Amino acid sequence: MNAASKKTVTVTQIHSGAGRQSRQQQTLVGLGLNKINRTRTLEDTPAVRGMINKVKHLVRVDEA
Repeated sequence: MNAASKKTVTVTQIHSGAGRQSRQQQTLVGLGLNKINRTRTLEDTPAVRGMINKVKHLVRVDEA
């Protein structure tokens, strides 16, 4: 598979991680998010999907 055919997912943080469990805060940092309205485009892998699932109440996901 070449780089052009890899699926991506765009993740935007919509709620603060302050006052959340430390695991959730660490997951946001792992996704490259740590401030509200910060957006990252990530490769759509099972690992990334698992991380998104842990903080699904704090982020918005847009399929690419």
